[in-house]
Amino acid sequence: MPRIRVIDLETDDDAIVEIGYTDLVATGTDLLGDPTLWEVEEGLSFLVNPGRPISPDSSGVHNITDDDVAGAGSWTEAAELVFHDNLAPDIVAFAAHSVEHEQNMIDPVWTEGKPWVCTFKGAVRLWPEAPSHSNNALRYFRRPAGLDRRLAQPIHRAKPDSYITAFTLRDLLDEASLADLVKWTGEPALLPRCKIGDYRNGGKGTPWADVETSMLEWIIRKMSGDPSRENDVHTARHHLEQREIDQRLEYERIEHERQLRENGMAEPAGNPLVDHANQESLSL
Repeated sequence: MPRIRVIDLETDDDAIVEIGYTDLVATGTDLLGDPTLWEVEEGLSFLVNPGRPISPDSSGVHNITDDDVAGAGSWTEAAELVFHDNLAPDIVAFAAHSVEHEQNMIDPVWTEGKPWVCTFKGAVRLWPEAPSHSNNALRYFRRPAGLDRRLAQPIHRAKPDSYITAFTLRDLLDEASLADLVKWTGEPALLPRCKIGDYRNGGKGTPWADVETSMLEWIIRKMSGDPSRENDVHTARHHLEQREIDQRLEYERIEHERQLRENGMAEPAGNPLVDHANQESLSL
């Protein structure tokens, strides 16, 4: 059965001290033969000895100490257990929340060219109304069915965090295809709110739909080429293009109604293009 392996890492700077995963398994297929009916399995985690002391700052986040990893295996040993187990042939993709972190830490040789899914990028696109798109905040915003709170604790440990992410991914797959999620992962994030200049709104930001067109054009013009602003530029360009499409459709609607009036035909209710086409087919 096809499975997506959701990965989470706990780190100390550039060293991995724990890796955990939770699998999402497809139990059915849709009419096109694509995997569907995804179910979350219980995960696993492995401590990793980084070969050097763990900094107090890092331990303060995940509570993993030198004593915890003293008898743990190396990264290579842990990676073999995660990426080369007997279920590895069924893996069709890997996933993580804010996937850049995992991609930067894990050599692509381990994932063998299989695609990644970023649940953060999927969530900001499909659920822009969420007050926060952090991994744990999405859990309480979505309240996914079937999530066991005991398995979701403690936070900032690899297995519980991957377990939470797996439920976010399951819900994303109810609204989008795996292909779409992979595509969005390869693009900058489509941000839900603008937090630039007068649109900061006390740090809460302003929905991009409420940002003036002149501001969208300014962001594209001034911030293009700045890697730290690629998400803002991508989002501004998306909304600007959408407005141009909406304007074009509105113009076409008005022009169609004008032509109907000139031909002495009544303006159809609803969508004039669709309804007029239906009228023509009935007259035949």
